[in-house]
Amino acid sequence: MRLPTGPFQPAEPPPGALRIATYNVHKCVGADGRFDPGRIAAVIRELDADVLALQEADRRFGRREGLLDLIALERDTGLQLVPLGMAAGGHGWHGNALLVRNGRLVEAHRLRLPGGEPRGAAMVDLQLPAGRLRVVNAHLGLLRRHRAQQVAALLERLAQAEEVPTLLLGDLNEWRPGPRSSLRALDRDFGPVDVTPATFPARLPILSLDRILCRPHGLLTGLAAHASPLARIASDHLPLTARLDLSAAPSSAMAAAA
Repeated sequence: MRLPTGPFQPAEPPPGALRIATYNVHKCVGADGRFDPGRIAAVIRELDADVLALQEADRRFGRREGLLDLIALERDTGLQLVPLGMAAGGHGWHGNALLVRNGRLVEAHRLRLPGGEPRGAAMVDLQLPAGRLRVVNAHLGLLRRHRAQQVAALLERLAQAEEVPTLLLGDLNEWRPGPRSSLRALDRDFGPVDVTPATFPARLPILSLDRILCRPHGLLTGLAAHASPLARIASDHLPLTARLDLSAAPSSAMAAAA
């Protein structure tokens, strides 16, 4: 197994770009085994994101209730939850939640993904001050063959949608770079998929399980793991952040997004 080597050097973000983040909050159970939603909320405040994708944001069993105090988060950060949950009090779809600051929901779709375990993705179109943006928040499976099937399903669904700037982000659960990666099919539209910082395990990250990908290319800069002292303990994953410059999108994509 080959792992990425050397420190990841993020590019300098452009002024005025949106701050994007994805974070597997591990049902608010930290690297020390302690359940503490307050720590997760504190890390979210550190991120200062405009668009934040969360994975494992709901209880896994029972009523699938959300685990965070969304009223306090909105007060402290301006982030509002996109309504995706099927259960009363749930934050997301299969635990995948999306929070947005200064955005308007255009449409949202709950996607069921193939594989041997229940997995899903949320596809949300937003109208932001900088323009139209599609966000796909996914948490892919543990087995390589299932991840490949899930990637194919996502690409098929995206091929049916109109062309707008699109983020694909979340815990994609793939650590293998190169030809053995289950994410290889994403390279054409979203690649390169291997150029990303390590985020797992949070205390000493060596695996690049989390991704922020974008099409068209060239809109993302400043990709980095958020490795604050609190983030290293609050979950088993570090958050991954980037800057998104919608003004750099080609005119064809911007015209479709208008």
